[in-house]
Amino acid sequence: MGEGQLRREGGKFGLLYASLGAIVGSGWLFGPLHAAQQAGPLSLVSWLIGAAAILLLALVYAELGPLIPRSGAIVHISHLGNGSLLGWIWGWILFFSYVTIAPVEVTAVLTYANNYLPGFLQEGAQGLLSRRGFVAAVLLLGIFVAFNFLVIRWVLRINSVATWWKLLIPAATVFVLVSLSWHPENLHLLPSHGALESMFAAVATSGIVFSFFGFRQAIDLAGESKDPGRTLPVAVIGAVLLSALLYEGLQFAFLVAVNPADLSHGGWAGVDLPGLTGPFAALALAVGAGWWSTVLYIDALISPAGTGFIYVTSAARVSMAAAEMGVFPRFFTHINRFGVPWRALLLVYGVGILFSFPFPSWQKLVGYISSVTVLSYALGPIVLLQLRRAMPKAPRPFRLWAAPILAPLAFIVSNWIIFWAGLETLSFTFTALALLLGLYLLLRLFTPAPERKPLGLRHMWWVFPYFALLWLCSYLGPRDLGGLGHITFFTDMAIVALLSLTVLRLAMTFAVPDREILRYMAEINESKAATGP
Repeated sequence: MGEGQLRREGGKFGLLYASLGAIVGSGWLFGPLHAAQQAGPLSLVSWLIGAAAILLLALVYAELGPLIPRSGAIVHISHLGNGSLLGWIWGWILFFSYVTIAPVEVTAVLTYANNYLPGFLQEGAQGLLSRRGFVAAVLLLGIFVAFNFLVIRWVLRINSVATWWKLLIPAATVFVLVSLSWHPENLHLLPSHGALESMFAAVATSGIVFSFFGFRQAIDLAGESKDPGRTLPVAVIGAVLLSALLYEGLQFAFLVAVNPADLSHGGWAGVDLPGLTGPFAALALAVGAGWWSTVLYIDALISPAGTGFIYVTSAARVSMAAAEMGVFPRFFTHINRFGVPWRALLLVYGVGILFSFPFPSWQKLVGYISSVTVLSYALGPIVLLQLRRAMPKAPRPFRLWAAPILAPLAFIVSNWIIFWAGLETLSFTFTALALLLGLYLLLRLFTPAPERKPLGLRHMWWVFPYFALLWLCSYLGPRDLGGLGHITFFTDMAIVALLSLTVLRLAMTFAVPDREILRYMAEINESKAATGP
């Protein structure tokens, strides 16, 4: 294996564990509490909605991934059918959606650790790291990066061992809580106001969708898989289904284990457990399983740390792919003799440190990240339909059944999740995108004319009314989501669905010519053949 090549050493189970290991992280430690506070027993439905939404996207990418079996494949997908400008902006969106996850998982580790090693969090500022916590975060993130300098075979083996632990402990937690504290009457206590609205909003803001994003790890490591055509669909779909079953059990156990007396003042919204920064451990202690709370505090180090570790792995691959596509300098495409994109790893570490500063708490930050990430994945259904049109007879290791129906539905659901995140999150996301667009145009001014790529505005102009109208729906929408209240919740959802179908039609109409898509796919295949097994 020469210098400059990735190693194709990832098997079916290695990729499955990569996705599962990324899904079961800090989400299971904090998500059920936040979901219960927002939606009460309806949080059980929230997890089902989140799983169904992500499964739709996972099915789309299960077809797309094997067609572009490159590490960081999602970046390549974003450049396929809508011009270089959209590909550049989407490349940055993807980069931020990946590079921010590991710092969030590090924050989760330190939040739990603060219960027995006080000083990692600021006094009186819930969930914010102190100076000591920031230093610890930088060191822990550095450990994740250091272990990623191993060859990919060992990276996946370490993750596989951690994943078994991460699956067994949550599953055992369900059994412990249900067997020691059984209060099914809790399931009848619904939120006092806007129960259905809260059920949908919880999908985007309580960490539910954030938890399921780990499915993409298998796709990002496609370039290091022995047989991506067979392994990717199994890994992607299997990870979503298995984790959905686990999360549904955890939410049920949390709901029935809480003492009804704790719900007598304020209902689910006012539930307050001792040691709230470690809700499951606090709940185990409250039901008389102090020994299990100790296990959970140990797991609170392993689960988020394992997820942070594998996200550093994939973030480096996405960064490398972004450099290959011209989003970043070519400097970051370098791969050492062990098959490690080490310069991209250092970039991930540097940017990760910035996101370790005392920004908003875990729940607030995952709301922002969820919105950005869902937006980045919303492009997948569009690209799938573009490829179906440009390459109707091309062999596909996995072919999505009823794609003309399921792909538009996946796009609608993506936009619903963005809408459910609320006006504040949507404003943050679109402001960031406007700044990225301004940066691109500024850099273009300083690029010599012969080196400038065509902007491709004709192929992506639909993005501007898409973003503007989606923001307007949120601005005029329900007060519970930060809007003015001129449009009711479900009416607004119907409007967003119609907007999504209109935007999808425009994106298909103004896509780059089919011959350009075919040329790009040919280049991808030639590059794959040159890399070799």
